[in-house]
Amino acid sequence: MSYYIAKTVSGGFDDVIARVTEALKAEGFGVLTDIDVAATMKKKLDADFRPYRILGACNPQMAHKALSIEDKIGVMLPCNVIVQRTDEGVEVAAVDPVASMQAVDNPGLADIAGPVKDALKRVVEAL
Repeated sequence: MSYYIAKTVSGGFDDVIARVTEALKAEGFGVLTDIDVAATMKKKLDADFRPYRILGACNPQMAHKALSIEDKIGVMLPCNVIVQRTDEGVEVAAVDPVASMQAVDNPGLADIAGPVKDALKRVVEAL
């Protein structure tokens, strides 16, 4: 089982970031964090790195349900979505919450992980 859902798209890097953000919004997610990995690598290591951003996406209703079922599930939130430049274009990949939740021994989370996976899959497919 793969731990992510991915698609490579065409377009400018910043344009894809905007498209991903809008697609997430359409599925009820907000972007809580935006980590610019390339800028961080340059600042901390003086190393050049390809354009790579980690967007921390959260659907408040789903997060509330998950936290109500499993109080430590916050260590796996928010759902990360990466956008990175590749030789083929711009790749967008989202975590597969079903795969990651298998590590947690709480069957109640399956009722939440499935719909979150479906929503993130729709985000990636919509690009």
